[in-house]
Amino acid sequence: MTDPYARLSTESVNPRTRDLDALATADVVARIFAEDAAVQRACAAVAATVARVADGVAAAIRGGGRCVYVGAGTSGRLAMLDAVEWPPTFGTEPSLAVVLLAGGRAAMFAAQEGAEDDADRGAEEVRDADVSPRDFVLGVTASGATAYVLGALREARRLGAATGAIVCNAPPADFPADHVIHLDTGPEVLAGSTRMKAGSATKMTLNAISLAAMTRVGKVYGNRMVDLRVGSRKLLERALRLVTEIGGVDATRAAAALAESGGHAKLAILMVRAGVGKDEGRRSLDAAKGSLREALGEVRA
Repeated sequence: MTDPYARLSTESVNPRTRDLDALATADVVARIFAEDAAVQRACAAVAATVARVADGVAAAIRGGGRCVYVGAGTSGRLAMLDAVEWPPTFGTEPSLAVVLLAGGRAAMFAAQEGAEDDADRGAEEVRDADVSPRDFVLGVTASGATAYVLGALREARRLGAATGAIVCNAPPADFPADHVIHLDTGPEVLAGSTRMKAGSATKMTLNAISLAAMTRVGKVYGNRMVDLRVGSRKLLERALRLVTEIGGVDATRAAAALAESGGHAKLAILMVRAGVGKDEGRRSLDAAKGSLREALGEVRA
């Protein structure tokens, strides 16, 4: 039987780290960090494709759909890490970013051996998630050959959803995604350990996709997270700073506006900047499709 993984660059032996076990600890660490220089290069090389995926995610959100991540192992866990940050950072509902993880939620904390090899299960879970043409389905697979992810992507396309994928090996011409982000990170420090360079590049790319998409749908003003969800003392203090600094008012006025808005920093900022009440502020934001800049009548750069 032909080994489908033998051709993968992430499985190959890195000539620069062949002597890893013979090095002093400080040299092992130095070698690891030297290899990580490839991560930034790999991400920068595919920035245009990352932007297209981010625009696809934004279009899905604006159209009432969701971003549905699909992954297994390290790749799936990284997708989960990104998705769970949407609500506190951008004030979204948890249902807006869905993660289909091979082996289920238990796989977040312990390997579920064999789950990633089941293409039929991937397709089934896409159907169970009620994926539709309104959604954007993003497969995350360092190898580019994970059966669970490929099965899910094929089914998503059959159902009419837009699709993208993050891979760290050259994809075949018939790869089942509309947009394929190929992060060419090369051989790992430890052969086959894609939690290293491939994982770092994947996380950077997921961060870029979600932040760029949320910027497009009005969740960001300047470089501030004005739609954050207040759920802790730290986030409450951050929200107060946002209203004070962007709203141009003192702490007492900021706190009053934030309380009146129900803890919604973006609405409170609009209230104090435009001199309007909560209801009028909400109507203005709705008319501007959530964009504070547009609600304030400012021109986007």
